[in-house]
Amino acid sequence: MTGHAYPDPVTRRFLTLSVTTATFMSALDTTIANVALPHMQGSVSASQDEITWVLTSYIVASAIFIPLCGWLANRYGRKQLVLVSVLGFTVVSALCGVATSLGELVAFRALQGIFGAALIPMSQAILLDINPPERHGQAMAIFSMGSMFAPIMGPVIGGWLTENFSWRWVFYVNVPFGILTFLGVATFLKESRGGRPARLDLAGFFMLALAIGLLQLMLDRGQQLDWFSSTEICVEAALSLFFFYCFVVQALTTRDPFIDFALFEDRNFLIGALYGFMFGVLLFSVLALLPTMLQRLMGYPVVLTGLVSAPRGVGTLLSTMVVGSLIRRVDARILMFAGFSLVAYSLHLMAGFSLQMDSRMVVWSGVAAGFGNGLIFVPLATMAFATLDKRYRNEGTAMYTLIRNVGSAVGISVLQTLTSRNAEIVHARLVEGIRPDNPVLDLRAPGFDFAAPGAVAGMDAEITRQASMVAYLDGYWILFVMILLIMPFLLLLRPARTRGDELRLEIHPD
Repeated sequence: MTGHAYPDPVTRRFLTLSVTTATFMSALDTTIANVALPHMQGSVSASQDEITWVLTSYIVASAIFIPLCGWLANRYGRKQLVLVSVLGFTVVSALCGVATSLGELVAFRALQGIFGAALIPMSQAILLDINPPERHGQAMAIFSMGSMFAPIMGPVIGGWLTENFSWRWVFYVNVPFGILTFLGVATFLKESRGGRPARLDLAGFFMLALAIGLLQLMLDRGQQLDWFSSTEICVEAALSLFFFYCFVVQALTTRDPFIDFALFEDRNFLIGALYGFMFGVLLFSVLALLPTMLQRLMGYPVVLTGLVSAPRGVGTLLSTMVVGSLIRRVDARILMFAGFSLVAYSLHLMAGFSLQMDSRMVVWSGVAAGFGNGLIFVPLATMAFATLDKRYRNEGTAMYTLIRNVGSAVGISVLQTLTSRNAEIVHARLVEGIRPDNPVLDLRAPGFDFAAPGAVAGMDAEITRQASMVAYLDGYWILFVMILLIMPFLLLLRPARTRGDELRLEIHPD
């Protein structure tokens, strides 16, 4: 798009529907396969360690190729990139469904990550370009329905498909939506290219790709290999830092860098990207902790876990429908403050969970968090690009998506590690009180027989359960404190104005 030649309302609606579907497909596949892993494991005769590569291959491949999306869109055109991505993603999704071995499944999932890498950033760029500035808030509200609602609902949809059909349908479900998306983009999207030179800094790309890929591998396998006590993790961490250093040096010394650091000279984009990183930590770490807590400690089956988690997605959906209109009338920073406050309230509730509670606390905290997430994501995405030069939009959306994804990977790995290790510490402390001279033990378990192996095993299982619950609650407390620490930095964001007509994004009507 150039100048102010925005498409007519009908074309804009069809395009919005098409790119939102593309976003939903790509975001959904980050979580939809999680609950189906045990079923896949039996079908392809894989071990528990091997089957996790079905998730890792998608995440790593997507992370590596997201930075390349900006250059590809500038060089070959955004429309061509989206069409190839949607077509490839759809075909490879079908191939994932018919895979008969672990090697095939992992290879197809890696290809799925490669083709899906461009869908989210390019969808965001398209929505920003086909809408005038005063509609950017509404556009980002619609975008968030796909990019946020999909990961939350992924386990719900995946669990239902796996239970009622088979694990293969978690991939087949992409095919009809991929076809509709391809037809919509091919029909309604006009071609557009950026203004940067079409020269690719191959050295910069490979160094950044290696740095990101090694970081993702380290984060995915760290807990399994006991982090830096493993030679593999140490090597991956060292090489990731080395290649990232080489990438920065290359970007600062070459004439046409792979990533133009002028992107980060825009204060709103820089602060918005950092908040995007933190948002990824907050959103995805909770999504990783909560289902395992419900299933392992409280005995929830997969389907029930999905049902009590679904209100979180409903809250997100409702808030994105509301915030698109509010952002034109209310300062975006106030909306984000309200969103962070709701998420903090939700985490405070979650830090008070107990093993004896019913599902109402889970549902209510999920609704509050979901509503708060929508109030954060939409204004954040709007303000991050409000003052960024339009020629950086392709690169900007790619980097914004990458930074948020890295945040989610870091958040999941760190919180899972802290939870696991804290559970061991709490377990050791609780065991100290299991002795014959402890009157509390005699009160709670009168006549406990230390010589009976069955009684001792049962007691150890209950201690492990209680220690794990304490560890989960401590994880929620950490996230709660983190929100309180980052909220004051919202003041660094500035409302966007355009010179001349003094257009203000937050107050102009449609």
